[in-house]
Amino acid sequence: MTALGLIGIVVGLALLVYAIYKGYSLVIAAPVATMVVILFNGMPFIGSMFGPEKSYMSGLASFMLSNFPVFLFGAILAKYMDKSGAALSIAEKLMSLVGTSSPYRALVSLFVIASVLTFGGINVFVVIFILIPMALPIFKRYNISWGLVIIPIFGGGATYTMTMIPGSPSLHNVVLSNALGTPLTAAPLVGALTSVAAVAFLLIYMKVALARSLRKNEKFEGEEGSVGGTDMFARERPSFLVSILPIVVLLALILSLSFVIQIIIYALLAAIVLSAVLFRRYIKQKDVINQGTADSLTSVLATGSTIAFGSFAVGVPAFSSVFHAILSIPGNPYISLSVGTMVLAGITASSVGAEGIAVKSFAPAYLHLGLNPETIHRAIAISAGTSLFPHNGFLAVFNGLARLTLRQSFVRAFISLHVPHYIGIVILVILASSGLA
Repeated sequence: MTALGLIGIVVGLALLVYAIYKGYSLVIAAPVATMVVILFNGMPFIGSMFGPEKSYMSGLASFMLSNFPVFLFGAILAKYMDKSGAALSIAEKLMSLVGTSSPYRALVSLFVIASVLTFGGINVFVVIFILIPMALPIFKRYNISWGLVIIPIFGGGATYTMTMIPGSPSLHNVVLSNALGTPLTAAPLVGALTSVAAVAFLLIYMKVALARSLRKNEKFEGEEGSVGGTDMFARERPSFLVSILPIVVLLALILSLSFVIQIIIYALLAAIVLSAVLFRRYIKQKDVINQGTADSLTSVLATGSTIAFGSFAVGVPAFSSVFHAILSIPGNPYISLSVGTMVLAGITASSVGAEGIAVKSFAPAYLHLGLNPETIHRAIAISAGTSLFPHNGFLAVFNGLARLTLRQSFVRAFISLHVPHYIGIVILVILASSGLA
């Protein structure tokens, strides 16, 4: 049954990826893939799909319970920024600062903004809700391929600030800190060196990808159609200072009140109220709230569905043999720990989900071997960052908001997210082998 059960996980995962590639919703594809896993593992159908514990539906409900407010308020705030023209004003100011002759500097600016927001503690989903409408006019003005937007947003918002840089308040860092009793600055040398390497790679990759796109004469083709459409810059909108104020308040509240549990929710609410007051001249309040709510439901269900599938798949009895096989990998223990965490990240398509499972299933064995808890913390964090596969909820949400297909986005997203983490793992293993970590 173990072999058949593992085959079921592979078949279910393959079915899920195929369905996404063909354009089916994750909300439908994920439970169908889960049914395949249940069938191959000979598990009771009703209890495994809809039971109160360790079922697909309980996994989905748990994710919704923990994350729905952030998705809801983040989407509403982003809709205020978009529909009022505030995102456009911020984008225009950014372009006036970097000039119109260098699209690369514009991409770097987006990269820096994404990094600052996520290092400031803003949830990465909220960041993409905010940055996509801000990036659209920039890409249209420079007339560069919209598909390149993935690199600065993924690279700046979902790599080193989430898993590597010491002191990051990201959920990825906090989960491991709480579980292992380590500080947020765990393994500072590893964190600093991997962060520098990640940024260097991303800036080089961004430049190479842009140059290749320009050589191919690729032009802007965004969600509003061709470049020759309506001039979005001609619309009435708030000033730059008024436009950026809700984001400044959001970031200031998160940084100054970081000790408050779920401060992100309170900060988002404050930013929404401020936006409703400041942007009232430029929007229809009801339309903004309704559209933001609809966007949030689509996003949270897509993300929760794939995480529910992954959590269920790695929880079936047959998967225990995979845990044993990983723990038996010879050589440097940080290699096996990293490989194991990457396997979990690939199946669950969730960095935080992979971390939670790795801490319970792997960390005790490696602590027993005498490994440094801080280095274990950083190894799991960096390895869990390799979670971007076709069934990844973050990618699905991003594609939905940016109106990109999986075929248009996946390669750039994979390179932007995975390669920096692979480099980080290599650096960590070298430092650990040298006794420097």
